[in-house]
Amino acid sequence: MTASPTSPPDRSFRVVAPVIALCWLAVFFDGMDVNIYGATMPHLLADESLGFTPALAGTIGSWTTFGMLIGALAAGTLTDWLGRKPLVMGSVLLFSAGSALCAVASGATVFGAGRFLSGLGLGGLMPIGLAIVAEFAPPRRAALATGLMMTSYHAGGMAATGIGLAVAPGHGWRWVFWAGVLPALIAVPLVLKWLPESPGVLFGRGRIEQAYAVADRYRLERPGTRQAPRAGAKGRLESITALFAPGTRWATPLLWTASFAGLLLVYGVSTWLPELMRATGYSLSSSVTFLMVINAGGIVGMLIAGRTADRFGPVKVSALWFVLTAVGTFLLRAQLPLGAAYVVVFVTGVWLFSAQVMVYAATSRVYAPRERATGLGWVTGIGRTGAVVGPTLGGAVLAGGNAGLGFTTFAVTAVLGALAISLVPLAVNSRSDKVRGLTPATD
Repeated sequence: MTASPTSPPDRSFRVVAPVIALCWLAVFFDGMDVNIYGATMPHLLADESLGFTPALAGTIGSWTTFGMLIGALAAGTLTDWLGRKPLVMGSVLLFSAGSALCAVASGATVFGAGRFLSGLGLGGLMPIGLAIVAEFAPPRRAALATGLMMTSYHAGGMAATGIGLAVAPGHGWRWVFWAGVLPALIAVPLVLKWLPESPGVLFGRGRIEQAYAVADRYRLERPGTRQAPRAGAKGRLESITALFAPGTRWATPLLWTASFAGLLLVYGVSTWLPELMRATGYSLSSSVTFLMVINAGGIVGMLIAGRTADRFGPVKVSALWFVLTAVGTFLLRAQLPLGAAYVVVFVTGVWLFSAQVMVYAATSRVYAPRERATGLGWVTGIGRTGAVVGPTLGGAVLAGGNAGLGFTTFAVTAVLGALAISLVPLAVNSRSDKVRGLTPATD
């Protein structure tokens, strides 16, 4: 018996693998670009022509994340109007152009402008990629699919660290930023040719046959008015106000708070871990290597968290992961033996990055399909305020000469994230919680 187009058979990872692979590649370059700054930080501080100080470097890191805030808020709202595919390409082109500007910068101002431009693209890409994966992923493996996609962020971070270690000492930090132009040359042509547009977006534009064709190809439910984003400026405003509808009005600020805490940790640690470890007493090469180790832990953590969240629910996993992050970051206050320090950094990476990603997985389940991209955009966008605070806070603490206080601050932030995300199920009414799958399925 053949399933009807409106009731497609269960889709597997094999069916949607090309979509997830393209998102993986784009986010790989996102992670590479974000971590290039931390990987080259010792060399930037040593280049007297730039005039960098720890405090100024933290401020420039915040310019990057301020650009991400604007990019995420704009992308979350514009993606339903302009489409997922054009915004993915536009985001990649923006952060590639920003990396090129950094590579030719003669001073801190131009360098900061390049990081801000990169931030616009980096902030825009993440919510779009998350929305695409949430739409195309196998229903019972949505959290795992999200985790799989986000392993690419940490693979990109490891690549940035490797490039920084291999290239910067002998050829200078500028060549590391030139590597950040590669996404425009590699990812954009592939996305242009192979990434499908959202069936809901196509349906909302009146391209109904094309929407049905994409849905049938990837075994999605054929879209209708419930899946189609609201049209026009009024529709985009309604998508934002829908985040505060009766079923989600209290969950929304809690998700924002959890995202704030998670992104403060992600970007604070990504920017300042090498220098904090160096201030604690480790060598320069070991301190930079810690950044690669924590990203390796992040890759393992995404796979563990995704599978665990599909079984127990993303809220429980995110809350527990935040608590374990608090323990790990607090332990780094002490100058441990080098081998023990690598182990603690690795397991902290397992918890830290996927705690934030499971906030995104929970967000995908809180909001209905037509508000999902907007909801993800605002959760990531408002969360970017934490990404703005993290690098600045790390720079201020390091300038004060107290690395231990920096690790304590990260631990307290993780506790805040755990508290916020754990309250989300209480803030969503029971019917919405059952329908949208905030808790694991019982059937």
